[in-house]
Amino acid sequence: MCGIVGVLSKQPVNQLIYDALLLLQHRGQDAAGIVTMQGHKCFMHKARGMVRDVFRTRNMRALPGTVGLGQVRYPTAGNAYNEEEAQPFYVNAPFGLVLVHNGNLTNAHALKDELFENDRRHINTESDTEVLINVLAHEIERVARDLPLTPDSIFEAVRAVQKRIKGSYAVIALIAGHGLLAFRDPFGIRPLCFGQADDGEFMVASESVALEGTGHKLIRDVEPGEALFIDTAGKVHTRQCNDSPSLNPCMFEFVYLARPDSVMDGISVYQARLNMGETLAQRLISTMPPSDIDVVIPIPESSRPSAMQLAHRIGKPYREGFVKNRYVGRTFIMPGQGARKKSVRQKLNAIGLEFKNRNVLLVDDSIVRGTTSKEIVQMAREAGARKVYLASAAPPVRFPNVYGIDMPTSEELIAHNRTIEEIRAYIGADALIYQDVDAMKRVVAALRPGLNGFEASCFDGKYVTGDVSVEDFATIQAQRKSQGDEEEESARTRLALQSRTEG
Repeated sequence: MCGIVGVLSKQPVNQLIYDALLLLQHRGQDAAGIVTMQGHKCFMHKARGMVRDVFRTRNMRALPGTVGLGQVRYPTAGNAYNEEEAQPFYVNAPFGLVLVHNGNLTNAHALKDELFENDRRHINTESDTEVLINVLAHEIERVARDLPLTPDSIFEAVRAVQKRIKGSYAVIALIAGHGLLAFRDPFGIRPLCFGQADDGEFMVASESVALEGTGHKLIRDVEPGEALFIDTAGKVHTRQCNDSPSLNPCMFEFVYLARPDSVMDGISVYQARLNMGETLAQRLISTMPPSDIDVVIPIPESSRPSAMQLAHRIGKPYREGFVKNRYVGRTFIMPGQGARKKSVRQKLNAIGLEFKNRNVLLVDDSIVRGTTSKEIVQMAREAGARKVYLASAAPPVRFPNVYGIDMPTSEELIAHNRTIEEIRAYIGADALIYQDVDAMKRVVAALRPGLNGFEASCFDGKYVTGDVSVEDFATIQAQRKSQGDEEEESARTRLALQSRTEG
């Protein structure tokens, strides 16, 4: 999961892209990057860290141009600790291409070999985005050889790219001297939409909130398999580049990843979470008597709509029992289990008044690794709760995800090969209630007639692209272990340097 944005304007775009990335910061906090183009020349700055830390005044002044891209990174492929893998990526031929990508290519390793052996292109990092930009560059070079580059030839190149790459991808690219290109995987797993300002300026972004927050009116979502090309004159060209597109958006976007004020594929994220709260309440009523509950408290922030609706449905008071430190990053998207565990109590603090001598129902958006939930249940007990019940607005996360969410290995998932009772015992709650998979799909799908389904593999184990194998899981698991080892080594290095300084 990353946040991406592209802008084509008649005015300088550096500040606008910066503002859009701030609105998408929840989608990634590991690294940020902006590239702009002035004429045929590219200007780029990218580094590890959050948007406000990566871009200083001197960096912004060095990003002139009226067209550009930006990305906030949350690494799910490649190396989380390698600054070279921050996006955007650039290749100088053909024309000069710059690209940002949200998603995860499931055949990146095979493509890397194919690019070297057949296309004579060298990949220098472990990032699947570098693989993707080189595949796109090769196909554009093939269709445009000795010919002018036209929208038709660009769409032909995208069609060829979609035949070669597998997995999830929402892509925005700049072609120097020609315009802005965007396209989406044929299953529509990762989100992408576009809009326009009153002055004709165009923006393409991961979420509608980035458009609305910067004064752009949402036109529509980019359809699964569709390509969108906006030329330098501001003319929009679109084409379906896949023979069998099917809309299966990622369910975890609605559960947790997206901002509640976004609309994705015609579905209000906020309304989807309200609906999940309704079905969760029905599940709770069938599991335990609501009379045992004194108060309903959300675990900030994504669970709030579901918790409010659940409280209303069972007729119990809704209270805010935790205060969140907004200057600590989202624990789910912190690379490394150690960083996540350390940050929980820095991130949340309990209001004792809401817990003391009460039977409390805590509502979370989901339970992934269980470490955060265990800590929060303990915090509620320390604050004086008599009993602590926990409800998850999402079903048990039992299976790895390979489409761009940081939970790829089975060993990290608390619900993998465990019963609900075993999970409850580990977390330490007096009762544990999970959302029902089919009920969740039904109430969210009701908000968008004609939806083909959802990518919900982490809940149901069904991988919509049909190309995921046991070997893929083994590769990802090995990659994750390598990243963990590097994080540990990095921590040791920092400690040694600190000791030398103090000495």
